Amino acid sequence: MKKGIFSTSAIALGIALTLGASVASAATKIRLTLDWVPQSTHGPSFIAQYEGYFKAEGLDVKIDAGKGSADAVRKLVAGTHDLGWADINAIIQYNSKNPDKAIKTVLMLYEQPPFSICVLAKSPVTNPKMLVGKSLGAPVFDASYKLFPAFAKAIGIDPNSVTKKNMDPRLREPMLLRGQVDAISGHIFSTVLAVKAAGYKEQDIRCFLYGDYGMESYANGIAVSPAFLKKHPEAIRGFIRATYKAARETVLNPKLAVSSAKKFQPLVDDAVEADRLRLGVDCCILTPYVKKHGYGDVDMARLQRSIEQAALAYGLKNIPKAQDMFDRSYLPPKSERFIHK
Repeated sequence: MKKGIFSTSAIALGIALTLGASVASAATKIRLTLDWVPQSTHGPSFIAQYEGYFKAEGLDVKIDAGKGSADAVRKLVAGTHDLGWADINAIIQYNSKNPDKAIKTVLMLYEQPPFSICVLAKSPVTNPKMLVGKSLGAPVFDASYKLFPAFAKAIGIDPNSVTKKNMDPRLREPMLLRGQVDAISGHIFSTVLAVKAAGYKEQDIRCFLYGDYGMESYANGIAVSPAFLKKHPEAIRGFIRATYKAARETVLNPKLAVSSAKKFQPLVDDAVEADRLRLGVDCCILTPYVKKHGYGDVDMARLQRSIEQAALAYGLKNIPKAQDMFDRSYLPPKSERFIHK
């Protein structure tokens, strides 16, 4: 009798182990590229990874650091990565030139862009229209710098009325602080952190966010390679569900976002990353629109206007359609999109 019980238990255990192995082997593998070096603002991906949210959705996710949004787009096109963090403006440029191989964004991470123009607080420039006749410094590849012609049009000035100075990114904030340029362009949280690292206070600079002055731009989102989008729609939905859960944690428990970034890259500075996340949440993630309408979706009419503004800045002849840029069908119901409560 005991032998029979033992045999039955052993068989049941064997079946359970086999089923467990089958479930594990059935996990969908996803290779995710970030848009830049690991930072606390990548909390929605790091928390989902280290808190097991991806795994709970049957996903085996590998996260790689990035080298810019254009590089993320190249990885998706090449098929080396399945999903990626990428500024939608980089995707606009790619889709304009490759309409038959268009890449879609399925989740908008930044409802407002961090693009900005910053001056010293003591500067006489108290409004971006006052940049006329002034000098603007930034690296030529800086997103804010590249979009400046559209920003200038939005505020009603001639972009050529501002003297552009190309510089190494490491010199951008130092040159502003030394008075060698009147203004600089860049991501607001990167600029603020660099200024504070130089021994100054956040109050020592004044920044003008593009979104506050007529620019319709969105920014970072989750983009998908065309092949993966076609083959694994349910995996994408699971990825987004996990990301929503982690985005809520990022906003409500920022210390977890910082510690999760540190798990990925032990060299990150906790205090700096806590500050970066504060700035990112305030300017770009938990915006008034997100609080009212939820996280992750876009206004398609606004997206189309932003595409047209980007086309002006980049000199694009073919203007993509909003429906070819963003697919909201993978998002959860609207009632489940709120991340601040």
